[in-house]
Amino acid sequence: MIAFVSGPVAALAPTTAVIEVGGVGMAVQCTPDTIAKLRIGQEARLATSLVVREDSLTLYGFADDDERQVFELLQTASGVGPRLAQAMLGVHSPDALRLAVSTGDEKALTAVPGIGKKGAQKLLLELKDKLGRPLGTGELAGTQRAVASGPAPWTEQLSAALIGLGYASREADEAVSAVTPQAEAAIAAGGTAPVPQLLRAALQTLNRAR
Repeated sequence: MIAFVSGPVAALAPTTAVIEVGGVGMAVQCTPDTIAKLRIGQEARLATSLVVREDSLTLYGFADDDERQVFELLQTASGVGPRLAQAMLGVHSPDALRLAVSTGDEKALTAVPGIGKKGAQKLLLELKDKLGRPLGTGELAGTQRAVASGPAPWTEQLSAALIGLGYASREADEAVSAVTPQAEAAIAAGGTAPVPQLLRAALQTLNRAR
């Protein structure tokens, strides 16, 4: 097992980071939140989990060991593969997931693309005794993950985050348009577009549209 990769960031895409390790570029699948914290040319260390399939070897990367552990625990539930587990961590922090499961928060799980009401109910039952209680190390005030601010315009950041979570480009564009007034109001008040809050609002818009 590859427990982590460490080295300069060679390339970034909405869902993939390429980390140079000993002269070899390791392609690592990451959540939009993790991608947003990386910068090309800067050193990075990602906890990783290698998923082996008959026709592929896929390396998934995480900000820390706790996130990786939750990623692996989520896959012990029936019907949860690595992509869905990563989507869950793209929307919720590890502690937010623990809180949702421990309190039976079905709505929090249906905020994840690919999880419907029945699927959420099933996951709550299967994961209840696996994830444990919140550790108090993550953000609990908001269940959705925050996307760190970066040099890219907020619209591009938000669109890339939504596409990385599994939404189609058209859906992402519609969600960005829906939250544009909120972003413009923040900018007009002398601040910057609050991307984490905008992501939460965009996800709520998409959930209502289902």
